[in-house]
Amino acid sequence: MTDAAIPTVTVEIPYARTLGPVIGRFLTGLRDGEIWANRAPDGRVMCPPFEYDPNTGVAAQDDWVQLSGTGVVTTWAWVEEPLRYHLLDRPFAWALIRLDGADIGLLHCVDAGGRDGVRTGLRVQPRWRPAEDRIGHIKDIECFEPA
Repeated sequence: MTDAAIPTVTVEIPYARTLGPVIGRFLTGLRDGEIWANRAPDGRVMCPPFEYDPNTGVAAQDDWVQLSGTGVVTTWAWVEEPLRYHLLDRPFAWALIRLDGADIGLLHCVDAGGRDGVRTGLRVQPRWRPAEDRIGHIKDIECFEPA
């Protein structure tokens, strides 16, 4: 069987969850054009913030750090044909972005003007939606773009 003969299927798994104090604060910050991180018990700065330390399961501290939003792409994957629910309607990269001051990566899309514009180590900054269109959602950051 050739690759052209292999059928493909797109699977979507919608879900909803309630917001607690950690995710709620993070999303409220996005609505206000701010990026907040919290500290793990060992002092690591986590953005996106975690309710529980992913290494130990210990509840996160109520110790918050505001980040500037600039950061570096640590790894990425190119999307040539965006799906209907993607943040951008043109080719883009999904990337793990380690924001300055954070110890873990935030997954978001990067609009670098084409595949040749994105690379590991690329410095990026957020492109915010207009303030009147923000609702407290990860989509309040339209994407990241080269800094």
